[in-house]
Amino acid sequence: MSHGVMLLMIESFLKYLSFEKRYSPHTIEAYQKDLDQFQKFLDSEFEIDDVTEASHTHLRSWIVSLMESDLSPRSANRKIATLKSLYKFLLSREYVEVNPASKLKPLKTPKNLPSFVKEEEISTLLDKVEFSDDFSGKRDQLLLELFYATGMRLSELTGLKDSDLSGHNNTLKVLGKRNKERIIPIPKALILLAEDYKKLKKEEGMSSEFLILTDAGEKAYPMFIQRKVKSYLQAVTTLSKKSPHILRHSFATHLLNKGADLNAVKDLLGHTSLAATQVYTHNSIEKLKTAFDQAHPKA
Repeated sequence: MSHGVMLLMIESFLKYLSFEKRYSPHTIEAYQKDLDQFQKFLDSEFEIDDVTEASHTHLRSWIVSLMESDLSPRSANRKIATLKSLYKFLLSREYVEVNPASKLKPLKTPKNLPSFVKEEEISTLLDKVEFSDDFSGKRDQLLLELFYATGMRLSELTGLKDSDLSGHNNTLKVLGKRNKERIIPIPKALILLAEDYKKLKKEEGMSSEFLILTDAGEKAYPMFIQRKVKSYLQAVTTLSKKSPHILRHSFATHLLNKGADLNAVKDLLGHTSLAATQVYTHNSIEKLKTAFDQAHPKA
């Protein structure tokens, strides 16, 4: 296969991920970097300049070399997923007759429990911290309340529009991964907070359709939100990680600790599989163990 044809083949694969699988631009960029790295490895180690000529041995050699360079098992597994997706695509388009990635197995990864902010710390943050009554204060309060009340992802919050809030139904429409919409119920108090904030936006002459804006009236960008969340969490918790995702972890953990149905939490988080949600049950189990150790006579 000529170099030009191979480039078109890879481009076709990336378009397939974007338009048919609906992967995010961030994920597609990661896949592209993985493929560039893999192609360079094939060329330097085996003098193969065509991915369709690679065998299972070549693929496994790349993974081994990555592990020898101290790449984490989690990162290596993403690269394995890249290869599996690529060769599954190539097989379906008849670019290859055999899938060399079919027998690649993911590496074992350590199971780290998700970190979360304690309920009393969240209470201090949302109920006792005094936010200013101006635009920036209401904005900061709203974004913190939204993260904890909905468990949404950072990318989902930055993409929120004014029209996604429904005061009539007390719901919020969220556009999640792969452009999947979900409806999340939210408390009336949060609707009222959002309405107050939107009035201030209007008074400031900000006309953007996006809900969360910077002080300059522009759509809020990820780093802006991350800085805001970190600055407020520093006042209430000693956790090393102080990010929007920690608030997502806290949302899920607190719900499950209070006895929420696992499937309901899965739907609220926008997870496609129950396995992704089950990781939060470990924190609930740890809480039960602590209660047992403290209270049971035979502990």
